[in-house]
Amino acid sequence: MKRFFPRAAVVFALVLAVAGAPGAYAQQYPGRPIRMIVPFPPSGSTDIMARVLAQKLTERLGQQVIVDNRGGAGGTIGMELAAKAPPDGYTLMMSTSITHTVGVSLYSKLPYNVLTDFAPITMAASVPLLVVVNPSVPARSVKELIALAKARPGQLNYASPGNGTSGHLAAEMFKSMAGVDVVHVPYKGGGPAVMDLIGGQVQMLILSAVATLPHVKSGKLRALALTSLTRSPDLPNISTVSESGLPGYEVVLWYGVFAPAKTPKAIVTRLNQDVVRIMQSPEIGARLASEGGRPVGNTPEQFQEIIKADVAKWAKIVKDAGIKVE
Repeated sequence: MKRFFPRAAVVFALVLAVAGAPGAYAQQYPGRPIRMIVPFPPSGSTDIMARVLAQKLTERLGQQVIVDNRGGAGGTIGMELAAKAPPDGYTLMMSTSITHTVGVSLYSKLPYNVLTDFAPITMAASVPLLVVVNPSVPARSVKELIALAKARPGQLNYASPGNGTSGHLAAEMFKSMAGVDVVHVPYKGGGPAVMDLIGGQVQMLILSAVATLPHVKSGKLRALALTSLTRSPDLPNISTVSESGLPGYEVVLWYGVFAPAKTPKAIVTRLNQDVVRIMQSPEIGARLASEGGRPVGNTPEQFQEIIKADVAKWAKIVKDAGIKVE
């Protein structure tokens, strides 16, 4: 009489092994260093935020999280690289609300789909932008800046981190609402734009407070206003654009962490929990508050719904303002 029990037991064991593989893989994760792509050059606000998070993630995960700057083309080069990376949890990306949700309205064709080619992990933080000028500019408020621009049409320049970035879109919205002619000078990232503003090569910049506020505090730049609708409790002396010259003007930047689509759900969940704990720590909260921002930390599902809503919102703004990538 033939006995089939040993073979059946082997098959059953294999089925259990396959079924449990994702969970086992997640428990072993991470087994090597992790790359975090930043689709901008070093020294900009996204890079600064990514490096703070990478350091804390390294401590929590027990593996080094290495920031990999891949700037260019308004962030699309780095985003394509992240979208096409293996979905194994060893490639992450720090993106922004502008980079992630406006590109579909600015470019006729992108090599990725923001809604299907990325696995949202969590929105890490939200930060208002800051309208700053070189100290040589004779304007100490948004109202005075608008008056100066109207008196000198086409003579003032504003810097941005590049075409289609937050600085570009925020400034174009500013120009449209204020009815002024200010010339756009795009750079390859926020860092170079800030340096040239400090050097006086350009007169104006609208960029994340993360990247600009340290230079305001040092006296190298002058802050005119925040782009949020309400003042920051931690920056009470800085007015908003809305209250000081352009009622209703609002641009708030969020920073989010992503992985390539099809990254195992168990790994996404693990990363979500770790990033949320980091962002909600008193240390990070205090640092963000000093720059006018706040930690967020939501679920991947909640984050995806925000992304969908922002894609629709920015599509309308881009169309109504006639914003185009140069």
